[in-house]
Amino acid sequence: MRSAAALVVLSCGVHGIATVHAQTRPPTSSAPLSIQTPDAVKTRIGELRYRDGFPDPATAKTVYDYLDFSRGVDSYLNGLPGVSLYALRKGFRDVGVKDGDVIMFSRLMDSNSLFLTANIDTVYFWTFIDLSKGPVVVEPPRDVLGVVDDMWFRWVTDIGIPGPDRGQGGKYLLVPPGYNGPMPEGGYFVAHSRTNTVTFLGRAFLENNDPKPAADRIRAELKMYPYGAGGYGSSIGSYLNGKAPLGELAKPASPRFVEGSGLAMNTIPPNDPTFYDMLDALVQEEPATALDPEIAGQFHAIGIRKGHPFKPDDRMRAILSDAVATGNAAGRVLSATARSEEGFRYYDQASQWTNQLFVGGYSFMAPPPNVTKEGVQQFPDDGARKLNARTAMFYVATGITPAMVMRLPNIGSQYIGTFTDARGQALDGSKTYRLTLPPNIPAGKFWSVTLYDNQTRSMLQTPQRFPRAGSQSYPTPAARANADGSTTLYMSPVKPSGVTAGNWIQTTPGKGWWAILRFYNPLPSFFDKSWRPGEIEEATSAASR
Repeated sequence: MRSAAALVVLSCGVHGIATVHAQTRPPTSSAPLSIQTPDAVKTRIGELRYRDGFPDPATAKTVYDYLDFSRGVDSYLNGLPGVSLYALRKGFRDVGVKDGDVIMFSRLMDSNSLFLTANIDTVYFWTFIDLSKGPVVVEPPRDVLGVVDDMWFRWVTDIGIPGPDRGQGGKYLLVPPGYNGPMPEGGYFVAHSRTNTVTFLGRAFLENNDPKPAADRIRAELKMYPYGAGGYGSSIGSYLNGKAPLGELAKPASPRFVEGSGLAMNTIPPNDPTFYDMLDALVQEEPATALDPEIAGQFHAIGIRKGHPFKPDDRMRAILSDAVATGNAAGRVLSATARSEEGFRYYDQASQWTNQLFVGGYSFMAPPPNVTKEGVQQFPDDGARKLNARTAMFYVATGITPAMVMRLPNIGSQYIGTFTDARGQALDGSKTYRLTLPPNIPAGKFWSVTLYDNQTRSMLQTPQRFPRAGSQSYPTPAARANADGSTTLYMSPVKPSGVTAGNWIQTTPGKGWWAILRFYNPLPSFFDKSWRPGEIEEATSAASR
């Protein structure tokens, strides 16, 4: 039998450290030492003390503080997609855009508004749709890229070019959770939501470098109206057989449009304890069944419960202040300085270009399938959600759809981004950088590079207003290629001598920034990686090209 001073080795699995302590009391002779707890255990949260396994008051307080803190961090990370969308809707409402209204950027979006990584290349139109009173019909314009997500930022359906209408228009029936009323026999693309509110984001392409035709088409063709049960999509026979009411044909209605170009608004989720107030508001608005019970349990543990007021005391407020700061740090670290084992680097470890979505796809469960001449090759779902990829994605971006991460040429759009230069150093707004894109940039429609502010993850605000360069000549001049077919872009506070306006993006001394390279209708060389961009390199002048 071991002595009273027998050494016991404990492995602290939560923190990955092992400690050795003296057992100050006789061990229970009939029980293995591996299941017993010493009187003192050193951990990352402090020394935990027990009297024959019973925690002392200081230990109990330390552990409860830790549990509240860790669940506060988990609530931030798992609540971020929903709070991001809630903050976006609040930003709309703050400038008078109500649910059912459509904000449209008919002259494209600029850096006045705070939007997570918006682009300056397409005509955005965006709305929130209330399904609480029943299904709603959406008739989209032709030739748009559209997606419907629920309020926890989960994909519901694609609309337009990647959707079942394939860009030709049609009727979409958006059905709320718990709806058990009459449904049509046909005539609609039916999509079910797990939340009572959904968001519909659409993008339309410029025509001959002009956004006006797309904006005019959206205004003329977009319709949204309540579903009329027993009307269109239901036959007289279904009424006679008692399967549906005999309803009138619904009258398609155009929404109210609000011009967004030049409008200043804040749609960014907060990084202070008010984050949890927004999280609570969203939990109260949507059905309890909209959330996975494990995630809802994390919210519940910090006092956010469906049907109950969220009233954290001073102690909990202080803990949540630390938790949101830690969660925010996790978002920044994962998106800007991800470890190699996260798998975000799109090319290899020598390249700084990343994309978080190819690790787990739009659902963060399995990589998007390969598309080959032999057909679609699915990757196995290992049953684990890629949580770090999800955090990295929703910390810097909005919208989720398979169309954002599919290996299918000539459809949709693909993105890669970088927060650092070729040496892995943060990008400095006071320096001059260059980026060279080899010939034959793999974009069937167009390509662009846009710069974003490290702090806001929104477009970098400079006198230039449109911090982008690309192949389109609106809203800034198109970038010019070099004699060898490559294209060199410069990022600096002042345009380098000899560089054309379309090949220069302005930066601001004292402001950090990062970049996204976009490909619309990406070509096979993007997916097989036979084409790859250069890295962003520090330069002293245009002559150093």
